[in-house]
Order: sequence, then C-alpha cells, then structure tokens
Amino acid sequence: MLKKRFDMIIFFCLCSISGVFGVDEVKSVSVTEGESVTLDITKTQKGDLTWRFGQILIATFNTQNNERKYYSDSADGIFRGRLELDQTGSLIITNTTTQHTGLYGVYSWNNNNISTFSLTVYAHLPVPVISRDPSQCSSSSSSSSSSSQQNCSVLCSLVNVSDVNVSWYKGNSLLSSISVSDLSFSLSLPLEVEYQDKNTYSCVINNPIRNQTNLLDITQLCHTCAEPLHCCGFTEAVIRLVLSALVGVTAVAVLFYDIRSRRLQQKKSLQTSQSHTD
Repeated sequence: MLKKRFDMIIFFCLCSISGVFGVDEVKSVSVTEGESVTLDITKTQKGDLTWRFGQILIATFNTQNNERKYYSDSADGIFRGRLELDQTGSLIITNTTTQHTGLYGVYSWNNNNISTFSLTVYAHLPVPVISRDPSQCSSSSSSSSSSSQQNCSVLCSLVNVSDVNVSWYKGNSLLSSISVSDLSFSLSLPLEVEYQDKNTYSCVINNPIRNQTNLLDITQLCHTCAEPLHCCGFTEAVIRLVLSALVGVTAVAVLFYDIRSRRLQQKKSLQTSQSHTD
C-alpha cells in the first residue's frame, strides 16, 4: 500500500514537471464501486498510446492497427478482466473497486501529449441504523429523573465506512453533523427527542456522490421504561434475565452449602458429645 502511494506521488510529480510536453490538467472522476467508468480522451490521438496506473503499465493501444494489449497481472492483478480500450483509446474500467482509486496517465509518444485522471471509487453507503441509546436503560428506569421520563435518546450508527458525513435532520433543518475520513469501527451520532414529539427526524449519511437516509420512528423506539424489553432491546433484556438467573442460582447454592455445613457441624458435635458420655 505504501509503495503504491509512493508510486502515485512520483507519477503526479512527473506529470507536473512535464508541463513542457503538453500535460493536460488533472481531471477528477468519481464513481461508486461496482460501476463502470470511462477515462475519456477528448482529443483524437494517433500512434501508440500507453496507459499507466501510477507508474504501473496497464494497457497499450496502437491506433494504426487497432492492436490492444492489457497487462492483467500488473498492479497485483486488480485490473484482471476489467479493462477495455475503445476506438479512441479511452480507458474503460468495469466493475470498479476501491482499489482502483488513484492517478491514471495516458501517454501518446508521437506528440508527447499526456492526459491525467484522478479517479476516486467510493464504497457503497449502508443505510444508517437508528436504535435506542442503551446507556439510557439504567437512567430511564429511575423514576427520580424527570428528564429521562420526558426525553428519548437515540443513536444513528454505522460501521466500516470512509469519507462520509453523518447528520441528524429535523425536517429540512440540520441539527448535528460529523465527518469521518477513515472509519474501521462503529460510529454513533446521538439525538435526544421528546416522547410525544410529532416532528420528522432523519439520519443521513453521504459522500460526495451518494447519500442514504433513515427516518426515526419515535413511537417504535421511544417507550416509557416500564418494560426493559422495550427500552433496552431484546438482546440486552435477555442478558439481564440470564444474569438475574445466575445470581439466583448462586444464592441458592450458597444457602444450600451453608445449611449442609451447619448440619455436618451439628452432627460432628453430637457424635463428640456422645463419645465423651460413653
């Protein structure tokens, strides 16, 4: 990975230095993984064309005899079966993945022309998950806290995404937002609403080209905490029941051991007293 980034930096520097050879400005292209993308050569080229990913040769095209060559084993094979060259020499990458993000250059050695593309392939955005804040289970069960009886804390959560914004909206008004550049663990953005709130709330995650939205259903998630199953969710309720059962079994075992120990002690005392009498 470091080597690939280093090669990309070297390639970009070479492109910048080579301005005297007619280097075009870097063209930015963005797609979602799984889609196809065309790195389009706007000017008609003649002679041999060479496509590189960073400094790695990936395809060549001879415009005179329409001979195309693809170097499928280069770049650790990430382009295998995914490259096409059309009649103009434009490069088509099918079924893209995030590994295809980087700098691409096409060289036409006859007229010393270079075109450069910066391709960004974004991962699919998941639908954000909205759930009750589990930390509210203990506080909401206490009748002494009036605020916990009036408000409901919820979380908008997602995991394993990069380059996204996470936002809470009330109608069309932005309430809170956070940006994530690289995320390999779960992220949760909290929101507190009233139990009887009739407004529309939504959690939105987006990157520069896509977005996903999930609406908050207050009536489904926000209950009074008379029943732990409603407040804390089924899994946590089961865990609490199991822990309660274990505590109960432990208490019974300790009580049984204590009674048995006392009986044995009484029996020994009785035998000792009888032996002294005899």
